[in-house]
Amino acid sequence: MPLFGSTFSPKKTPPRKSASLSNLHNLDRSTREVELGLDYGTPAMNLAGQSLKFENGQWIAETGISGGVDRREAQRLRRRNQQLEEENNLLRLKVDILLDMVRRVVGREALALLGQLSETTAESHLMEKELDELKSVSRRRK
Repeated sequence: MPLFGSTFSPKKTPPRKSASLSNLHNLDRSTREVELGLDYGTPAMNLAGQSLKFENGQWIAETGISGGVDRREAQRLRRRNQQLEEENNLLRLKVDILLDMVRRVVGREALALLGQLSETTAESHLMEKELDELKSVSRRRK
């Protein structure tokens, strides 16, 4: 038995209203097209006094000026930027090729110097052997 009286019983909720209060879903297709319209036009907005519209996946200034730069000027700048990037890549490639050439030349010179040193060392060893033999021959004669 509950301490304060009857058990908890919530009030019944009132029945829900219909899902849509609009009767547009009852209209046929042609009437809906007239009422709602299917051609919404391109999305447009005004941002900081600049009127923009959305076309082909990009926002384009309606006045033809985008941030103080003409659309043609912006395209020219993009093309120039692309050209400069390609030139930069070509120059980097040329620098890499020149560095490889320098490494090869330096490597050949280093090998040539080592070869000369080894020839000189071999000659000096031969001379030392000949001197030792001459000394030993001269000692035997004495």
